[in-house]
Amino acid sequence: MPETKYFEREIALSPQSEPAGAKFPAKLAYWTFGEPSNPAILLPSCYGGTLANTLPFLYDSEKQPDPILPPSKYFIIITGLLAGSESSSPSNQAAPWNGPNFPHTTYEDNVRLQYALCESLGVKKLFLYAGFSMGGQQAYHMSTVYLDFVENMVCLAGSARTSWHNWCFLEGPRHALVMSKDFHDGHYTEPARAGTKAFSRVYSTWALSQGWFRQECWKAVGFDTLHDYLDAYWSGNGDANDLLRLLWTWQKGDITLYYPEDKGDLAKTLGRIKAKCLIFPSRTDMYFPPEDNEEEVKHLKHGEYRVIDTVYGHVAGGGSGKPEDTQYIIQEVKRFLRL
Repeated sequence: MPETKYFEREIALSPQSEPAGAKFPAKLAYWTFGEPSNPAILLPSCYGGTLANTLPFLYDSEKQPDPILPPSKYFIIITGLLAGSESSSPSNQAAPWNGPNFPHTTYEDNVRLQYALCESLGVKKLFLYAGFSMGGQQAYHMSTVYLDFVENMVCLAGSARTSWHNWCFLEGPRHALVMSKDFHDGHYTEPARAGTKAFSRVYSTWALSQGWFRQECWKAVGFDTLHDYLDAYWSGNGDANDLLRLLWTWQKGDITLYYPEDKGDLAKTLGRIKAKCLIFPSRTDMYFPPEDNEEEVKHLKHGEYRVIDTVYGHVAGGGSGKPEDTQYIIQEVKRFLRL
């Protein structure tokens, strides 16, 4: 693994953040591969993601033989989300911003910090900005805030605006956590394991699909029973305050906020994006259903639409579906970029 670096910058929090406009000493965790003189690519992390598991099948030869975006040809930047546990987060920030005092940060706060990082690295334009889930939403936000900065954008299992259905789904695990006996309004002194386990179990059903459960796909990933699978993968990792602040960012996702004159008209704001866009949902995603993406693509100047036909639901977009799901993503990204 490469050395994790940190870009430090005091930022003024966005108007939608809480507290809005406050000066916040942000620290952005990132990795780089390759030479800055090569075409630049930025890959942001997703909800619960880390630098290490952010789309390695696109660039890492240890994960994917002959990757389509090798560091020998590209300058690859991987960034962690604010509140994602590696960048500034409730669990690692110094007082007075630690724990439940950590600000509610937005996608705007994230992409402006990423842009500043790129400037510091000498990157004047991104050949590609690609992300999965919250990373896909960041792809939309970066392409909207910095219209001339992104040449190509790939949104895997994400959206330009968090739908009300998506928002409501997130309320389920959030309430399971905040109502747990060990959360203590965020002022816990020991990890809130009862709360994070409840959060994780509510979340687990939505991450996959009905077909995944019907076909007992936990056996395909090495478990005899569903209970064994849940115990291994959905038992409450992560810091409770980190999970909640990151979830708030997700719930507030909406690119129309950057252009008040659009009055919430998503079609108008989508029409402003200059980047070539590949919008790439999973057929069985229950967070970001393909119907929402199909509608978005109608309004993009340069939009293409592909869909992963899989029972692995949302997680297929990040490379956690069947091998053929991941190979299809690789194939279509390669085609889109004309590599």
